[in-house]
Amino acid sequence: MAKDYYETLGVKRSASADELSKAYRDLARKYHPDLNPKDASAKEKFQEVQQAFDVLSDPKKREQYDRFGPNFASMGGGPQGWSGGGPRTWSGGGPGGPGNVEVDLNDIFGGAGGGGFSDLFKHFGGAGAAGGPRGGRTGPRKGADLEHELTVPFSSAVKGGEASLSVRRANGKTESISVKIPAGIEDGKKIRLRGQGEPGPGGGTDGDILLTIHVAPHPEFTRHGSRLDVVAPITLAEAVEGAKIDVPTPHGAVTVSVPAGASSGKKLRLKGQGVRPADKPAGDLYVELQVVLPEGLTDDEKRQIAEIAERHPQNVRSSLRW
Repeated sequence: MAKDYYETLGVKRSASADELSKAYRDLARKYHPDLNPKDASAKEKFQEVQQAFDVLSDPKKREQYDRFGPNFASMGGGPQGWSGGGPRTWSGGGPGGPGNVEVDLNDIFGGAGGGGFSDLFKHFGGAGAAGGPRGGRTGPRKGADLEHELTVPFSSAVKGGEASLSVRRANGKTESISVKIPAGIEDGKKIRLRGQGEPGPGGGTDGDILLTIHVAPHPEFTRHGSRLDVVAPITLAEAVEGAKIDVPTPHGAVTVSVPAGASSGKKLRLKGQGVRPADKPAGDLYVELQVVLPEGLTDDEKRQIAEIAERHPQNVRSSLRW
């Protein structure tokens, strides 16, 4: 019994073009024969994935498949192949009509053993990437991309800077690469270091390094996009009478005015003193005041504070609810 193409790709019948493309990429990597030399069934599964994607990525074929099922080929809608020459994309069968899904096969197989698109045809005995005859010599290919992770200080992520990445090459040597950290980069973002990957076979261009950035936490500041938050302690006297205090920012200390009668939790906004990405507006810094009571109060001082509270009753938890 013919297999259901939707089940083959592991998607719902309502899957979008993007969902089909993602499923195809994942499965093509998983079952590529070059990555599974010991799995005799990998080649067959790989071809099933290709055939399913060929049909479902083409709107006309998909419509016929949904109407007639696996036997739709007898209605004139059988899958067409890809061209070994021309653009390195999987065309989905049609001439590029609306809704066709194009997938760059080099994106999928570029790092699979360094062979890339041309190795796919070599594996199945087809023409080379340049459309040459079977068994012909393969031209220069791009080297494999490498993936690394790098943790940078909080200040470097906010203000930008440089970091050093250690990369162990295939020959066993360790190379130190200087990485420029752009101001405002967020945790989890990627930086592409072009030409820093594996050397290109046959004189081809070198691969890239895809670097995932992680940002170390700061002991005092927290970040939300381009906004920064910090808690600034103030004395009881500063809270009662008001004061001017210095607050550190990524761009230098700023003097701010604490209003008289300020309570813990009050926030002061310092416009433009947050993160300043190169491609976005500068964020703000929010300073949250925190009143710190003096230590070592005498019994008489405590009594005076209590008397003040009696003369000025407050319902400070009136808005506190579950």
